[in-house]
Amino acid sequence: MPLLNVCGLTKRFGGLVANNEIDLEVPQGSLFAVIGPNGAGKTTFFSMISGFLGSTSGSIEFDGRDVTRVRQDQIAAMGLVRTFQLVQLFKGMSVIENVEVGCHLATRGGVAASLLRPAWFRKQEIEVRERAHELLDFVGLGSQAEQDAELLPYGQQRLLEVARALASKPKLLLLDEPAAGLNTQETESLARIIQKINAQGTTVLLIEHDVGLVTRIAHRIAVLDFGRKIAEGTPDEIKAHPEVIAAYLGVEEENA
Repeated sequence: MPLLNVCGLTKRFGGLVANNEIDLEVPQGSLFAVIGPNGAGKTTFFSMISGFLGSTSGSIEFDGRDVTRVRQDQIAAMGLVRTFQLVQLFKGMSVIENVEVGCHLATRGGVAASLLRPAWFRKQEIEVRERAHELLDFVGLGSQAEQDAELLPYGQQRLLEVARALASKPKLLLLDEPAAGLNTQETESLARIIQKINAQGTTVLLIEHDVGLVTRIAHRIAVLDFGRKIAEGTPDEIKAHPEVIAAYLGVEEENA
């Protein structure tokens, strides 16, 4: 059984078809990528999978459950967590506090516990702080734990988002263009981190414009163009696929 199974997923905005009957199976433990030119419908596809956007038709199954009409917070609690194309940090909070926020899906408590602070609650706070430190070390931000998050360089803000997403212990991590705006060195560092995340057992599904990055690290790739899936396969198969070449180079398929 695939961890994520998408069947006939379609999204229409009036007369515009952003996604057109997309089928996709993401195996447990895989590092899967979705690529495509600008306007191909990649982020819309991610938004439907994660519950941020309702679909027009089709179905989404995650971990054996139908989540097509499930709220985004409930989907996240089930273990499907995403990052965003634009950096979304909590301003006015430190680096480690941003990561601690990501732990809330895996903790318990409420207003009464926050006020009375019983022993189990204090123990949980210590565990959350330790977990946050571990994740910051994992992405290379351990020394900046107490720094204001919005003062980090852009590349490190990207890594902080990844650490925060990992704090919720996801089964499936969706990364929406994580290398956007990064330089070559930062991209290489990100690639190693994504591979380490996957090697530790987390299934990863990423959208990315950097085709070189994707073909180096992904086990399997799906390609979207004008809202439809035009190809799926291994990196070598995708690099040689005529429709993919046509989509990226702007040439007719028969000439590609």
